[in-house]
Amino acid sequence: MAGRYVLSQSGDQYHFVLKASNGEPILSSERYATKANALGGITSVRNNSPIDARYEKRTAANGQFYFVLKASNGEPIGTSETYTSSAGRDAGIASVKAHGPDATLTDNT
Repeated sequence: MAGRYVLSQSGDQYHFVLKASNGEPILSSERYATKANALGGITSVRNNSPIDARYEKRTAANGQFYFVLKASNGEPIGTSETYTSSAGRDAGIASVKAHGPDATLTDNT
């Protein structure tokens, strides 16, 4: 099973999650006011996910690790789940790089 983007709607807002081939979420988007903007966010993940420089590795206040994928303009596209180790975070980045460009779309709107 390949990775997939799951597009959802909550009220008048849209959101997507990139899931790995095992079904686990690896990247979550911000909320968008329109479906077209959410689809544009997916396109941005497809384009930017293969590029190492687009990933910002971070440590949360509780000591857990996560990353943010950014567009070429520096704006965040998506944020990862948190991980208990930096190695887990790095594996999450590798998973986004592997699945992001070619993941299918499941539209639940």
